Amino acid sequence: MSNKFFSLLYPSEESLAYHGERANLPDISDDVCYELGLEEIFELKNCSLSDLFTSDPAVIKYRQETIADMTAIPEIAETLAKIHPILDDINELRRLDTERNSSGDSYLYSITEIELYVSCIDTLREGLCDVRDRIKSRAFSSLADFAAELWESDYYKELNQRLEALASRVREVRSVTVGVNLDRELRPVSAGVISINSEQFKSGKMLDKILRLSFKNDAFTCIAELSPLGKGQSENRQEALIGAFNSAIDDVFRSSVKGWRGIVGEYVIDNTDFLLKLLPEIEFVTKSAELIMKLSEHQGCAVCYPVLAGVKEKAFSAKGLYNPRVALAIDEEIVTNDFEFDDNAGIYVLTGPNRGGKSVITVAVGAAQALCQLGLPVPAEQARISPVDAIFTHFPEGADDTIDKGRLGEECARLKEIFDGVTSDSMILLDESLSSTGAFEASYIASEMLSALAVMRCRGIFSTHLHELAAGVPEINARSESLGGVRIDTLVAGIEEGRRSFKIHRAKPDGRSYARDIAEKYGLSFDTLMERAGGKAAVTK
Repeated sequence: MSNKFFSLLYPSEESLAYHGERANLPDISDDVCYELGLEEIFELKNCSLSDLFTSDPAVIKYRQETIADMTAIPEIAETLAKIHPILDDINELRRLDTERNSSGDSYLYSITEIELYVSCIDTLREGLCDVRDRIKSRAFSSLADFAAELWESDYYKELNQRLEALASRVREVRSVTVGVNLDRELRPVSAGVISINSEQFKSGKMLDKILRLSFKNDAFTCIAELSPLGKGQSENRQEALIGAFNSAIDDVFRSSVKGWRGIVGEYVIDNTDFLLKLLPEIEFVTKSAELIMKLSEHQGCAVCYPVLAGVKEKAFSAKGLYNPRVALAIDEEIVTNDFEFDDNAGIYVLTGPNRGGKSVITVAVGAAQALCQLGLPVPAEQARISPVDAIFTHFPEGADDTIDKGRLGEECARLKEIFDGVTSDSMILLDESLSSTGAFEASYIASEMLSALAVMRCRGIFSTHLHELAAGVPEINARSESLGGVRIDTLVAGIEEGRRSFKIHRAKPDGRSYARDIAEKYGLSFDTLMERAGGKAAVTK
C-alpha cells in the first residue's frame, strides 16, 4: 500500500515529477506573488506558492476538483485540520530523534511516531469515509479508499494491538531499582539496575509516612535520598549517569521494543513518509478553501472556476473582476470591473487620477491569472483564461513624479531584465513604471518599450500617470503593427461627478477632464476661484 501514489495537486506520479523540475514551471516568482498580494492572503509555512504554479490544463482541472470538494464538503476541511498538527508532531519527533544518540530515547520516539501514525489513519478514515458518497474528486476518493482499506486490514489491526500492549508496558515504568555492591569497607565497587518498576518510590521521612499511614510493608520507601540529578554535578558526571540509566532501559526493552521496531519500522516509516509528503499540499488546499470561503462570504464578492482556453489563444476575459486582497481588507462592498484582452487590445495603457483604481485593477488581473494557474477559482463572476508561461511585474515603491536619475537607472535595468524574459505567451504588469523621471523622458522610454512588447505579442497592462503616452498610442500602434505586433488600446480609471468611481472604462484618455474634475472637487477651478475672489476684485478696483 505504501507504494501507491497519492497527491492532492497532481493527477499522476509523472506529473508530480515533471513539476518538480523548476524549469518546467511557469515563471511566477515569489516577488511577483508578493506584489500581487498572494503571499499575504495565503501565508504558507510548509511550501512556496512559486513552486505550485502550472500551465498544464490537466493539473489545473485536477486541482479544481480537489478544491471543489474542499468547499462543498466541510467535513474534509475539518479532517485535514485535525491531521495537520499530527503530521507536525511527527516531523518534530523525527527531528528530536535525529538530534539524540540514545537508543532508549529512539525506541520511545519510535513508539510515539507509530501512535501518531495510527491516530492519523484513524482520523482520515473516520473523516473521509463518512462522506465518501459525496466526494467527487479523484484526490479525496483515492485518499478515502486508501484510509478505509488500510484501517480494515489485518496487519493494521495487529499493529494496533501490539502497539497498545507495548505502549502500556513502557508507560508503566515509573522507577528503577538500583543495586550497589560494597567491599569490606563499605565502599561501592559495582552497581546495576535490579528492576524497572510500575510505581515511584516514596519518601522515607517520618511526616510523609504518617500522612500515608504506612509504617510496614512499604516496599518503595526511600531510606536515603541521593542528590538531585544534575545538582552540583559536573557535565561529565551527569552524562555518565544518564548514559547508565539509558543503557539499563535499553537492555530491558531490547527484546521487545527493538525487535518489534525492526519488524514494523520500515512499514510505518514508509507510510508516515507518504503522509508527511502530503503536508505542504494539505496546507495549500486548506488555505485555498479558507480564502474561497472568505471571499464568497464577503459582500459583493463572487468566485468562479475559469473556463480554460488554449495557451496560443491568449485569452483573458473576466466579468465582475476584483482585487482579492483589497476585498478582504475592507468592510464595504467591493467595486468590480469587466476586463478583456482581445484582437484590438493585447496590451493596455491605463491612465486616470491618483488613487483612482489603476493599481487595483492591474493587480486584480495578475491575481486572477495566478490563481487560475494554481488551479483555484478566480475573483470574478465568470472568466475565460489561457495559461501563461510567465507573469512579470514592475511596481516601483514610492512612485511619484520626482526626478531621481539613480532610481531611473534601476528601473530601466529591471525593465530590460523583464523584456529579456518575455515570450509571446507571457503577461507583463507595469504600475507607474518610469515615474522617477520627467514626463518627456518617461513617455519616450515607455513608448519605445511598449512598441517592442507589442511586437513580442505578449499580454500586458501599463498603468501610468503619463497621459501623453496614452495619447500617443496610435503612433505606437502604427510602428509596431507594421512589424506584426499586437494592438495597444487605452483604459481610463473613471471619475464621476468629481469623485473616483474605481470603474475602469475602455476609452481614450482625457487628462484635462480628470484635472478639471479634481479642481472642481477641491474648489480650485477658475470659475470657483473667481467667485471667491469677486469681493477682492471689487475692492481692488
